[in-house]
Order: sequence, then structure tokens, then C-alpha cells
Amino acid sequence: MPAAIMIEIVEDVGAGREWVEQLAAAAASADGTFPLNEAAMLALRRPRPDVRHLLARTDDQLVGYAQLQQDQDGLATGQLVVSPAARRRGVGRALLDRSLVLSGGRLQLWAMGDSAAAAALAARAGLDRVRGLSIMTRPLDDDLPVAEPPAGVTIRSFRTGQDEDAWLAVNARAFAHHPEQGRITRADLAERMAEPWFDPAGFLLAERGGRLIGFHWTKQHPDRLGEVYVIGVDPDAGGGGVGKALLAAGLRYLRSQGNTEVKLYVESDHRTAIGLYAGAGFRERSRDVLYRTRG
Repeated sequence: MPAAIMIEIVEDVGAGREWVEQLAAAAASADGTFPLNEAAMLALRRPRPDVRHLLARTDDQLVGYAQLQQDQDGLATGQLVVSPAARRRGVGRALLDRSLVLSGGRLQLWAMGDSAAAAALAARAGLDRVRGLSIMTRPLDDDLPVAEPPAGVTIRSFRTGQDEDAWLAVNARAFAHHPEQGRITRADLAERMAEPWFDPAGFLLAERGGRLIGFHWTKQHPDRLGEVYVIGVDPDAGGGGVGKALLAAGLRYLRSQGNTEVKLYVESDHRTAIGLYAGAGFRERSRDVLYRTRG
């Protein structure tokens, strides 16, 4: 008979964070995809009042974890992970059912890697697939795209303590309709700048006439893996090759840091961006999927 599943709901994981990180690492080793995204890991390490953590245990052993973040409109966004040693025992469904109750039935759930198991769990709970993120990669040890900035545009590195407000303004315009990137606040920016991977030299800004019009923020991962963290161009300055020039400059920078591969995340239905990246040699490697309750 399966052991009873006990679920504890907390606002701060505290000393249990190490156990959650170990569980996530074990799942990544088994599945080939890390089960929690950057936002979830930041919220795990730095408690937030709008985030709740669900800890599933059997026989006092942590066997599953879920995280819920409630937005101002009452929609909860979640992620969950089950220990590879405790799968097919109802842990995932128990975490999902409790998440549905806590969210009042207004829940969307990220599944990293687009697995058949996640799709089946979502279907059984009545969640529909509503969004996809393509993870694209390319090597950095072959020819890189060449694209010079348009006339009058210069590219330089971010200046900590000087460029934050200008960047926030351009980011908000560039991602006005994006559900996550467009909502980044000064506190969110400071949180990411405090991370060990932050490198202002790899945070590239495009200017025209002294005004910020675009950016390419790169990110460093272990094992010589770089990331096109985010590229944005002010809609008023779109076209003309600013985005291509920023992409090329960022790839050159990542290679100069000793990276041999680069990855990026892009909305699966954003044909313009996918076309830009495919033209620069990127190919889709995997996909993350967002499931949402109906109605």
C-alpha cells in the first residue's frame, strides 16, 4: 500500500532549500532538463510574499515540491517536480490538486522539457496547453554571424548605477505584451544583478544620439555554456538591423569568454524572432510548455 503523502505549505522554505535543490538536481539528472526555471529558483532562495512553496513528504522524506506565484489578477503560476524515486505513486497529482485548490482553480503550470508524463498529468487535471518556449542552441566554435550596427548606432557595455532606469524603460516598451519580461521592476533587475553570473561587460546596450534603443543581455552558465538571456529593441527603433547587430555582438562576447555553446529561450510562436535566430545558426533543442485551467 502506498505511503501517505503529506503536503506542507510554507512561505519560506528556509533550511529545506538544500533538500529542494537536491531533489531538482536528481530530477534533472533523470530527465535531462532542469525542472525549475530561473524565476522559481530566485523565489526559492529569496522568499517573496506572493509565492508559496508546497513540500510533499512520505515517511518524512521529501518526494516532491511545487511553487505557486499569485499575480495581481489572481492567476497563479506554478511549477512542480517529483523525485525520480517516488514517481507513479500519486505525488505529482497530489501537488497539482493542492495547487488547484490554493489557486482557486485559476492555475497555469510550466512543464520543462515538454514530457509525455507532464502532458498526461495536465490532461487528467483538465489543463490545456496554451504556450510554448523553444530552447534553441548553436555552437560558438564555428563561424559567427557578422552584422555591424546601423549608421549612428553604437554598442557599449552596461554601466552599473547609471543605466538601470533607461534600461527598464526600453525593456518595458520592447516587451509591453510579454507576460513576464515586460513586468520586470527595479527590484527584479537588482535581484538578477546580484546573482553570481551577472557581468556588466556582457550586458550590451545600443544607443543612437545618446539614447538607449536596444540591448542584448548575455548570461554565463557553467561548462562553457553562454546564453542569449534577452534581446530587446525599442519599437520606435525597430528594423534597420539593430537586433541583428546586438545578437552578433553578444555572440562574439560569449565566445571571447571561452564558451563553446550558446542557448536561448524564445516564444514558440514568435516567427520573427525565431527567423532571426535560425538565420544566425540556432536550432531548436527542446521546448517548455505552459498548461492552464479552462475558463
